[in-house]
Amino acid sequence: MIDELQARIDHVVWGNALQKYGTPGRIGAVVLRYVYALVRDIVSGQLTLRAMSLVYTTLLSVVPLIAFSFSVLKGLGVHNDLRPILENLLQPLGQQSTVISAQVFDLVDNVRGGILGGVSLAFFIFTAISMVQKVESSFNYVWHVSKPRSLTRRFSEYTIVLLIGPVVIVIALGMIASIQSNNVVQWLLANESLGYLVVAVGKLMPYLLVAAVFTFLYIFVPNTKVNFQSALVGGIAGGIIWASLGAVFANFVAFAGTRQLIYSGFAIAVTALIWLYLNWLVLLVGAQLAFYHQRPAFLRIGQREPRLSNGMRERLALNIMYLVGRAFRDRDRSITLDAIAEKLKIPLIAMSQVTSRLVDGGFLLATERGELLPGGEMSRMPLRDVLKMVREFGDTGSYRAPQWAKGIEELGGRIDAAVDGMVKDRTLADLLDELDDKK
Repeated sequence: MIDELQARIDHVVWGNALQKYGTPGRIGAVVLRYVYALVRDIVSGQLTLRAMSLVYTTLLSVVPLIAFSFSVLKGLGVHNDLRPILENLLQPLGQQSTVISAQVFDLVDNVRGGILGGVSLAFFIFTAISMVQKVESSFNYVWHVSKPRSLTRRFSEYTIVLLIGPVVIVIALGMIASIQSNNVVQWLLANESLGYLVVAVGKLMPYLLVAAVFTFLYIFVPNTKVNFQSALVGGIAGGIIWASLGAVFANFVAFAGTRQLIYSGFAIAVTALIWLYLNWLVLLVGAQLAFYHQRPAFLRIGQREPRLSNGMRERLALNIMYLVGRAFRDRDRSITLDAIAEKLKIPLIAMSQVTSRLVDGGFLLATERGELLPGGEMSRMPLRDVLKMVREFGDTGSYRAPQWAKGIEELGGRIDAAVDGMVKDRTLADLLDELDDKK
């Protein structure tokens, strides 16, 4: 029954059942697919596990991060603006937000007071850097990126975020406050017909700022190119979810009196941990939505490894080598794995195993900018070696050689010989000449 129910759900979500209802049906089908994909990813557990990991890292790094930000803002004379920002972030916790923020700033004062020794200070700096690194790792997981930033890029770009991020947020809040005190705004507030509109925009401004921060993180943090439009979709959705969740959680805190009876003195800590976890989960859900918006081909498979047949791997390897070789012959062109995936209409994750095998075998070279080049002279690159590289990779997971049934090894050898006979001595250069002549 479960398999039958899953088949029906797949038919409704991924089939054309809603298309017959015209434009509303098509729009509903798209929305349903995105919602289904996000719920599936949350239920699968990976996003929740990474959100929990980020909660643990946050507990270690929140004090050094605030201390670092406080030092930067103090140099600009605006360090007192940091406390209301933290209190506003913790506002859904109710009256406990003031208690928690006061305790955090007491710890920050101890750090700035020089109580920590050299080893402890180094540990605080390490936890602050590891915080950003952990976020990058989670975003790279969402975007199917296996290669993180280099050590040099991490140090330089993370430092920029830690230095400029707090300054930008404080400046933005200051600009909002100055705009609200502007004479024109005050006149609009006094106007009966336009005053409510100005008030509404003022109430929306903090959430728009959250959406802007989310959008920036979705563009900057993943070690891949993210389109602004996709990041904006994820940022706006994340901001809306964050605002809605904050209102729901504030009501939960206000009316959950039994929580005090159960957890007693730990109630504040438990509530803060839950709110912190929900914040990270919302950030990752928005990143997942931005990813699906940019690469909708992943909507159905999500993080699941695709199942490629032997024939598909062979065709994929030849097609990749052909496209890379054709781009290499044109001096004014270059090609990346993303471009190949878009051209072949195949998800990037389905190509990664084949591509990595070709790179390991020396048939492809990957530059720092992600461009793919032939790994050698194309006239000396036999197609049978390309096919052999993708046909024979894999292992059984055992340290012993497999014991095939009698005659199977011989039959397998004849199959390999038949494949070699089909391609004969043709090289990648021959394939390029042959296919270009057919155009």
